[in-house]
Amino acid sequence: MANANILYGSRIGNGNTIFPGAVIGAIPQDLKFQGEETTAEIGDNNLIRENVTINRGTAAKGRTIVGSNNLLMEGMHVAHDALIGNGCIIGNSTKMAGEIVIDDNAIISANVLMHQFCHVGGHVMIQGGCRFSKDIPPYIIAGREPIAFCGINIIGLRRRGFSNEAIESIHNAYRIIYQSGLNTTDALKKIENEFEKSPEIDYIVNFIRSSERGIIK
Repeated sequence: MANANILYGSRIGNGNTIFPGAVIGAIPQDLKFQGEETTAEIGDNNLIRENVTINRGTAAKGRTIVGSNNLLMEGMHVAHDALIGNGCIIGNSTKMAGEIVIDDNAIISANVLMHQFCHVGGHVMIQGGCRFSKDIPPYIIAGREPIAFCGINIIGLRRRGFSNEAIESIHNAYRIIYQSGLNTTDALKKIENEFEKSPEIDYIVNFIRSSERGIIK
């Protein structure tokens, strides 16, 4: 649309709608940036609303990536080297720092502040006004101040077609992680030993085990 700014380094797919005031491909807000050849890459069929800013990458990863079929609402910021998956909804004025990762189908409400290097799992729901510096594992609702686990995202999972059995398995896994009193390592071992293998359980265990910042409590 009129007054959208598409700058050097932008790579944009098909079917996107970019609203007035959006800025794509601006150089990173990172003092380590030395003018490297980097990109801001956007997939297909995204809605990028007014005043959204998507910066280019730095030497760290070389590119910022936004996948396909996302809704990026007014005034939100995607910093350098971030990776946003597919089917995400990110609310007004939410700000993400550099090198964050957001997996597919995450819903992040308005005015959320994300620390650099954080990882947000798929199918989560993050309540408005939150701020966090740890990873948020998949399939959960996160909210309150300070941010905390608030249960699993049952409505979102049902809308996405997860079976009752899969939802119950996810629920039981998080009971062990958050309510059993076990430390994280022992909780994951218990889940691996006692649960039937499934893509959902594998995703939860692998996500938490590979977390470098640790997960929210």
